[in-house]
Amino acid sequence: MHRHSGSTRLLRFALLIVIAVLAGLIALLSIATAHAQTSPAHGPITAEGDMPMSDFLALLEQLAPAAAAGAKVYLGAVRLQCGRMPSTAELRHALAREGGDPVLMGLIRASQQQDLAARNQLVRQIRCPAGGAR
Repeated sequence: MHRHSGSTRLLRFALLIVIAVLAGLIALLSIATAHAQTSPAHGPITAEGDMPMSDFLALLEQLAPAAAAGAKVYLGAVRLQCGRMPSTAELRHALAREGGDPVLMGLIRASQQQDLAARNQLVRQIRCPAGGAR
């Protein structure tokens, strides 16, 4: 049992490191793109630093494939349950706020561990913002 606890702590620590690195990269990317830079695939990036979701997910895929897989499941579940697709800024916020959105972090962990049962349970826990539910 103690060994499992150590493994869980190590996995959580690794996820926190990934989140911290991602948050730093996102902040740097936001600063770098705030001056009317363009995305080759999608044209101008807004002054707020929001980038197209496909570009953000591609970057996430390069940095942390499990995080990208968990984020894709999260986005799909929110779209199906809430009737709308979250923006890139909303996804970045869900990744970065106070250790990350618990459901999103769980989906990333389930993707890393290839745990379909945990993924399905977490998808059912997604809550829509007020007025966003179908």
